[in-house]
Amino acid sequence: MELKDKLVSSFFAFEDHLEDASPIHDIRNEAIKTFEQKGFPTKKEEAWKYTSLNSVLKHDYSLFPKTENAIEYKDIKPYLIHDIDSYKIIFIDGKYSSHLSQTTHDGIDVCLMSAALAKPKYRLVIENYFNKAATKDSLPSLNTAFSSEGAYIHIPKNKLVEKPIQIVHFSTGNEAALMLQPRNLIVVDENSHVQIIERHQSLTDNPVLTNSVTEIFANKRAIADYYKIQNDNQNASLIDNTFIKQKQESHVSVHTFSFGGKLTRNNLNFYQNGERIDSTLKGITIIGDKQHVDHNTLVHHIEPNCESHQDYKGIFGDSATGVFNGQVVVEKEAQKTNAYQSNNNILVSDKATINSKPQLEIFADDVKCSHGCTIGQLDESAMFYMRSRGIPEKEARALLMYAFSNNVLNSVKIPEIKQRITKLIAKKLGVNIGFDL
Repeated sequence: MELKDKLVSSFFAFEDHLEDASPIHDIRNEAIKTFEQKGFPTKKEEAWKYTSLNSVLKHDYSLFPKTENAIEYKDIKPYLIHDIDSYKIIFIDGKYSSHLSQTTHDGIDVCLMSAALAKPKYRLVIENYFNKAATKDSLPSLNTAFSSEGAYIHIPKNKLVEKPIQIVHFSTGNEAALMLQPRNLIVVDENSHVQIIERHQSLTDNPVLTNSVTEIFANKRAIADYYKIQNDNQNASLIDNTFIKQKQESHVSVHTFSFGGKLTRNNLNFYQNGERIDSTLKGITIIGDKQHVDHNTLVHHIEPNCESHQDYKGIFGDSATGVFNGQVVVEKEAQKTNAYQSNNNILVSDKATINSKPQLEIFADDVKCSHGCTIGQLDESAMFYMRSRGIPEKEARALLMYAFSNNVLNSVKIPEIKQRITKLIAKKLGVNIGFDL
C-alpha cells in the first residue's frame, strides 16, 4: 500500500480513538479530504521543482507507535541547550515525556497541544487561532488532519518570558521506520516577548519522516525570536511548515541552522497585517554527502511602513544539493515597504548543486526593495593571503567559510545558541576554530 493510501485509510481510526472533545473535528475532516485530493507534492509543481520526495516516501512508516522507549536525561542532554535555564517540552516518538520536560501555567501557558484540544479553558484560543495561518496545501493539510500533539504556548499580554522555551522531538528507533506529525501553536499577545528553540533529533539510523506545522501569532508590539537547529542523522527527513501572522509593530525573527538530515524542506511564510512590522528570516546551511536542504520562503507585505530582512548563507560539499526559493510580495497598499533579500552560496565540490530563485512581486510604487543571489567558490586571493601568514590550508578554508556565514550569527540574541552553532559549524568544516562567541 502506498503511503498516501495508508494515511487516508488510517485517518478515521485515528479520529475515533481521540479522547478530546474534538473542537477541530470538522477542520480535520476537511484537511484529510484536501490531502486525499492533492496527494504528496511532486516536481511537476513549481514550488517543488528541485525537490523530490520519492526517496523518503518509499519506506513503510509506522504512523502510531505502540510501545514507548525509555529515555534518560543523559541520552538527550547533548541535543539540548543545557547550559541555560529553560522551559522544555520534550517528545519521544511523538509522545510527551513528562519526566524530561519542564512546563508551566504560572502566568503563561507552556504545555501540550493535546491539553489545549481537550480542556474547555483553552477553547477560545483554539477557535481563534488554530489553523488560521496554515495554508491548505497538501502537507500542512496532512498535518492538520492528524493534529493531536505538539507544543501549545500562549503568552498573555505584557509578559516578558524570563527564560527560553525548548521544543525537542526525539525518535528512538523503536520502529523500523517512523512518521511523525507534530503541531505547534504559539500565540504571543500584546507587548509580550518570548524566545523559542526547536529541534528534531533521531537517536538511531532508522528512517524517520517528520511533517511538522508551527503557527505563530504575534499581536501588537509582540516580539518573538524563533531558532531552528537542524542537525539530524542521515536517514532522517524533515518537512517543516511554519506560518507566522504579525500585527501592528510586532517583531518576529526566525533563524534556521541546517547542518544535517537526508532531506530537509523549510517552508517559512510571514504575513504582515499591520503597520511598522519587522520580519527577519535568516539561515545557515552547511551540508555534504548527498544531503538536500530546500528553503522556501514567503513574506507578504499587506500594509504600509513595514520591513523584512532575508539573509541565507549556504556551503555545499560532496554531492549535496541546496535550494532557495524566496518570494516577497508587496501589495499596492503597502507603500514605504523596505524589503531586503539575499542568498549567497559557496560550492566546495564540483558535484555540489545549488538552485536559487529570489523573487520580488511589487505592486506599490513607493518602496525600497532589493534581492540578490551569488554562487561561487572561495576567494583564492584571500586563501593565498592566509596561507602566506602561516595558516594551514584546511584551517584557512574553514575560517573563510566561517566568516562567510558569521553575519547571520550576529543577529542571534541568545549567547549560548551562538556558541553551540559556532561549534557545529567547526565540526561540519572539520576543524577546531579555537574560539567561542
